[in-house]
Amino acid sequence: MSKILIRGAKVLGGEAQDVLIDGEIIAEVGTGLSADDAQVIEAEGQILLPGLVDLHTHLREPGREDSETVLTGTRAAASGGYTAVFAMANTHPVADTAGVVEQVYRLGKEAGYCDVQPIGAVTVGLEGKKLAELGAMHDSAAGVTVFSDDGKCVDDAVIMRRALEYVKAFGGVVAQHAQEPRLTEGAQMNEGVVSAELGLGGWPAVAEESIIARDVLLAEHVGSRVHICHLSTAGSVEIVRWAKSRGIDVTAEVTPHHLLLTDELARTYNPVYKVNPPLRTERDVLALREALADGTIDIVATDHAPHPHEDKDCEWAAAAMGMVGLETALSVVQQTMVETGLLDWAGVADRMSVKPARIGQAAGHGRPVSAGEPANLTLVDPAYRGVVDPADFASRSRNTPYEGRELPGRVTHTFLRGRATLVDGKLA
Repeated sequence: MSKILIRGAKVLGGEAQDVLIDGEIIAEVGTGLSADDAQVIEAEGQILLPGLVDLHTHLREPGREDSETVLTGTRAAASGGYTAVFAMANTHPVADTAGVVEQVYRLGKEAGYCDVQPIGAVTVGLEGKKLAELGAMHDSAAGVTVFSDDGKCVDDAVIMRRALEYVKAFGGVVAQHAQEPRLTEGAQMNEGVVSAELGLGGWPAVAEESIIARDVLLAEHVGSRVHICHLSTAGSVEIVRWAKSRGIDVTAEVTPHHLLLTDELARTYNPVYKVNPPLRTERDVLALREALADGTIDIVATDHAPHPHEDKDCEWAAAAMGMVGLETALSVVQQTMVETGLLDWAGVADRMSVKPARIGQAAGHGRPVSAGEPANLTLVDPAYRGVVDPADFASRSRNTPYEGRELPGRVTHTFLRGRATLVDGKLA
């Protein structure tokens, strides 16, 4: 592999420095660096971050290749600055055995645009009745460490307790989709003023908050780790903050769309805004931003949920829930967190690379931008302003809530172990 010299980039938003990549590692970081045989990237004004890590991605393969494949999903990831993604288990067949997780893992290796770490199902078939082969999935070639029935909640407290106890044996973590099913039957959007006015079934905040409260107590009781997926309410923030103050081993994520969008968008009846958990109120959005800034919420995770047009181009009640997010996540975080002064770029690196890599145990990712470290890197032009056009997406699906919206920032280059997967905003 050739040498690459990134010249004049602001490492984590700090002083401009040069970074020399030699093969798969960062060889040197400093000023005035030179290398006779290196390819030079002039990066003045750009921000250099460790490669982003997404703990919550739906790649849909096997079974729903009409929505996304591992190849198209990882191309989307590289376009968004990601060098590692964790693929959720709600595929067809469900990733509840060693065989399925190894298939997804190998598809990621073959695609080569970013590392793909499969997430294993907690229960067989995501049915919530019987624990899946957690140990076998961990011992497989995929080395699964994160388990989730995402898309569904592990609502049985006994099953959840057993899962938390089981993963302790190998240092795993259960990632909970917090949604009490009985409280959300027929729910279409956030329960509140807007749902009442529109006559759409309401999705109460307490359906999320009650599961989080139960599960942090279960985690404390058995001495295990629990991760809360796509936290969306101000009340959920308070519960997680309380749990952390007690020393409970809980981590939490927020999606980009819950940092920016509110349930007022449901007034359009455009199903592109239909998502699980639903868009909440402005008060919730502001609470989520503050919690991400103060560390109550640990990470940003996209919950990239691709759907074919026929699953979204229909009436609201019949539409699928979910939004694509890999290619817009960093721009949304720049707008909601950096440009509001809530986070600096070092904070973005922490929430979108360092901590998700740590939670998911993604070796070689979320590492410092320093000599001797793996060259998993993302270069961002923060001055760029552009209107989102889903026709430009690498994802197979186009269900973005940001179409026609101007967002800041653009990923110009992504490097996976020293190899450019994205060059000047175009896939390598």
